[in-house]
Order: sequence, then C-alpha cells, then structure tokens
Amino acid sequence: MPTFTAPDGTELAYHLCGEGDPLIVLPGGAMRASAYLGDLGGLTAHRRLVLLDLRGTGDSAIPVDPATYRCDRQVDDVEALRAHLGLDRVDLLAHSAGGNLATLYAARYPQQVSRLALITATPWAVGLPVTVEDRLTAARLREGESWFADAYPAFEAAWTGRGPFDDAMMPFFYGRWDATARAHTAAEEQQTNDDAAAVYGSAGAYDPPATRAALAELSAPVLVYAGELDTGPTPDLARRAAGLFPDARFVVQPGGGHFPWLDDPKGFAERVTAFLSGR
Repeated sequence: MPTFTAPDGTELAYHLCGEGDPLIVLPGGAMRASAYLGDLGGLTAHRRLVLLDLRGTGDSAIPVDPATYRCDRQVDDVEALRAHLGLDRVDLLAHSAGGNLATLYAARYPQQVSRLALITATPWAVGLPVTVEDRLTAARLREGESWFADAYPAFEAAWTGRGPFDDAMMPFFYGRWDATARAHTAAEEQQTNDDAAAVYGSAGAYDPPATRAALAELSAPVLVYAGELDTGPTPDLARRAAGLFPDARFVVQPGGGHFPWLDDPKGFAERVTAFLSGR
C-alpha cells in the first residue's frame, strides 16, 4: 500500500488498481474510506485508479489537528498526491461529498486539472444545497417499490429532523435495493469516520462566490453525472451545477441512484470512459 506525506506531516494512503493512465479518485461519505468505491463498475479495465483514503479514513493516518478534516483544508492533500505521483496534470474523479473537494481543487489549481468527473456530487461548494423538499419529492417517485412503505417514513423523519439516520432509509440511495446494495450499506459504518464527517463541511469550508468566480475561468472539460433516482443531488440540481462550468457535459444515468456504478456497471464505465477519452 503506497503512502505519501501531506503538507502538515500526516501520512496518507492510496490504493492502485486497474490498467491505463492514472485517474485520481476522491471518495465521498463524507469521509468514507475509498474501499466503498470498489472498481467503479469496471472502470479499472480502462484506467489505473488512484483511490485516495482521505485523512483519518481507511489506511490514512489520523491528523494531529482535527480541524484539518475540513474540506478546504484537504485541498493541498490532493495537490501533494499529484506531486507525489509526478504528474503535471491530472484527470480527477470524485463522488458525492468528495465532489466538493474536487471542485475546490479545480478552483485553486486549475492548471493542474486535465479533466474533472463529478459523480452524483453534492454541490455545497458552489452554494447549491439539496433542500429537504427536493429530497422528499425525489423519494416519492419510488412509491411503487415494494420497500417504499417501510422506508419512506424513516427517510422523511431523518431529513426533517424528527428521527435518526438509519438503515431503514437506505433503499432510496440505490437504483436497485438488492443484495449488492445491502452489502454496500452494511459496510458503511466501519468505513466512515463520523467525527471527521462532522468537520468536513463545517463553517468556513466553502466560499461559493469565490469558487464560482474561479470555476468560470476553468478550461478543463467537466463531466457532471447524475442518477435519475438520486435524492441528492437530484438531476435538476446537478444540471444547475453543470451550468457553472464553461465546458461541461451533463449526463443522467437512467435508473441510477447515488451509487450509479452499482446500478449499471457497464453503462457507467462506458459513459465515464467516453468522457475521459474525449469522445
């Protein structure tokens, strides 16, 4: 397992898998170990994935200062990884909350980004939060599912603050609530640093006006990838985020949830590979 040293001295780990040109991958969660990404639907057949374990997750060390879990404080970790790999420019893929880290990286280091793929990325960094009503409206589209009657009350209670976040609501995050999705959910607790997640998007992490201004000058092509059934970001919110980039491609995966590579591995890998190869 390779490691490198972050600017503050924290030892960070990354995992390599697949063949081809390197693709740096930033996990979401927030602050979930990169193991949950798997091979991203077989993307390893086309690219060599460099899966970063963010500080305090997976095989990376816990930092001395917990304040460095904040999203903007981790941007230079990504830059240190680029330098460690000896790459002049990077193709960068990020999922969910990790999309904010990738967005801030592109805003701070635009000349180091060749292509940027944002996969069901929650666009907090650009001032586009997912509203409760957005989530509930999207969730109600699933009322024909066999699990809906049990899952919706838990989902509604969690997002309106009347109940905890628990596994009862998890079917809404997947296009198919099958054995693969259940196993993926079961692994989350052990893979996530909850203390770090609480700091990740805390006060001061984001400056949307400044980030939007910087992104307006970004020359790199950007893929904004949404799942048709995702409750956050919904396809409409993802479309609005795509409009902030000068050179953006917007894709909605039919039947896709928040983890679209699990719902349609082949289609996901084909769409992302097409973007990364310039097709």
